[in-house]
Amino acid sequence: MPKSLGYGCGPLLFGPLSEISAVGRNWPYLVSYVLFILVSIPTALVQNESAFMFLRFLQGFCGSPALTTGGASLADVYDQVHLPYAMTVWVVGTFCAPAIGPIISGFALPVLGWRFTMWEVLISSVPTFVMLLFLPETSGPCILYRRAAQLRRITGNSKIKTKQDASQPHLSPKQLIFHSFVIPLKITIMDPAMLFTNLYMALVYSIFYSFFECFPLTYQGIYHFNLGEMGCTFLSWAIGSVIAFVTYNIYLYTAWVPTVKRNDDLGKQEDYLKPALLGSLLPPIGLLVFGWTARPDIHWIISQIGVVIYPAGIFVLLQTLFLYISLGISEFTRGIFACVAVVIARPLFLNLGLGPACSLLAGLTSICVGGIFFLYHYGEALRKRSRFIEA
Repeated sequence: MPKSLGYGCGPLLFGPLSEISAVGRNWPYLVSYVLFILVSIPTALVQNESAFMFLRFLQGFCGSPALTTGGASLADVYDQVHLPYAMTVWVVGTFCAPAIGPIISGFALPVLGWRFTMWEVLISSVPTFVMLLFLPETSGPCILYRRAAQLRRITGNSKIKTKQDASQPHLSPKQLIFHSFVIPLKITIMDPAMLFTNLYMALVYSIFYSFFECFPLTYQGIYHFNLGEMGCTFLSWAIGSVIAFVTYNIYLYTAWVPTVKRNDDLGKQEDYLKPALLGSLLPPIGLLVFGWTARPDIHWIISQIGVVIYPAGIFVLLQTLFLYISLGISEFTRGIFACVAVVIARPLFLNLGLGPACSLLAGLTSICVGGIFFLYHYGEALRKRSRFIEA
């Protein structure tokens, strides 16, 4: 729970920082990752529950730049035609990682204890940090900023500046906070399209986190799996993600990219939402299949089919909505919803029962299906009427 909250809060700082030409992408990656590694050490050693929760929040906060600016780094490297391909690789990685973690911890925890899972995070962080040291800067404004600074040193001409530096004043800490939090929050609340997409992304994201509470109740409580076997059930999430990854890339290769190249035009922003029209139907179907087939008289593999369907749908949804909306506040909203989901999931499933609880969640996602279709057909008109169109 605290880590999800940290993941939500981190983008409010690191997202705007990476857009400053004097900072660029790499410094937020490196500094935050060093802090993440340092925080992971006391997390594995701490004896106090409150301190552990706080350190987990810091882990999420310091580890958030990978989710915050990963898409921006890809956008620096790839053009608009090939960016969706790169985004699918990034998104499938973020989808499969939470599914692999419970498998490792499920078998390690009974033998080595819960602290090993914390040491495991630290050990796996070291190779990633080494790779970060060799990561080239991708931000165009930052590269030009450094080149201008080098030319000023060589020539002694202090008037050499980049176009961005000349047109944008330096922001004070107060102005930075305003631009990174207040403006995105204002846009999110007052723009209907932004509000809907943020809430929809947060809803499907939080339902995934509720699975961490729901799976033990289902596969340990109903099917009497041990901890390791229960962890393996998360493989279905990775399988659904990979199926969606392959299917979406086939769509890009056979339909979207040829159309863009033929017309020499990216088309309307709403064209990104075409796959979401089908993808939005899958989450409620997956939830209903999972919720109503997880019974002692039905084989456990049937409920797993529902779990495969759910991430396949939200993979397509998040992939298209990532391209449709790129506000840091969406990361914050998803983090908050995920945090709340972990708190309420267990009481929800215990009090309502698995089937009714999944029906409630399926109903919420079904309502959003209409929103996606409305946004696809009328999103352009909403954007033209929006006062934040320039923002």
